Amino acid sequence: MKPYLFSTSSHPDTIHINPLEISFLKPSIQFSQYDYLILTSKQAVKALSQYNYNDYNTKQALCISKATAQSFKEARGDILEVGSGYGDNLSGIISSYPKDTKWLYLRAKEVASDFAEVTRDCGYCIDESIVYKSSCSLNIRTIKIIQKAILIFTSPSSVKCFLKYHKLNEDYKVIVIGKTTAKALPTDIKPIVATEPSIESCLKIIDSL
Repeated sequence: MKPYLFSTSSHPDTIHINPLEISFLKPSIQFSQYDYLILTSKQAVKALSQYNYNDYNTKQALCISKATAQSFKEARGDILEVGSGYGDNLSGIISSYPKDTKWLYLRAKEVASDFAEVTRDCGYCIDESIVYKSSCSLNIRTIKIIQKAILIFTSPSSVKCFLKYHKLNEDYKVIVIGKTTAKALPTDIKPIVATEPSIESCLKIIDSL
């Protein structure tokens, strides 16, 4: 039986349930005021497509993960650096640049990491612009899950939406893409955390179950 994948990205070896409905916003942004962009999701990359490409095409981006970096490359973007997949680790990268470097963080309305605030409190220049918001999808409300299923969650939001409509049964095997997603689970649930923040890494775990 294929595992259930709760993610905005699909995979052919899973039963894919998109847990979120994304609404893109378009706040006014003066890209010329910034040295670099910060991107922490594929949705942030998609939100950029609402703007004139020539307004931001010279801006390199600090991307949270390889997947986000690949998405930005496909959108004709130039990569500055790629993080390890966790928002909290971006502070270390940002702090390696001069404090007067001006960063623009393109983000969701709700975020799991406060790295921008923490780094800003240390004297670095980071502005934030909310370019999309999410809500729980109809798909996650109506999904029927079999007994002894394997569930893969790829974000805290996917966990939150699942728990809004379902319970995690004791016979489920739960795999999460990273530590931040694991923290969104109830404390009595002991998930298996992927060694790398990717769907492929989550799927490799199944072979050892």
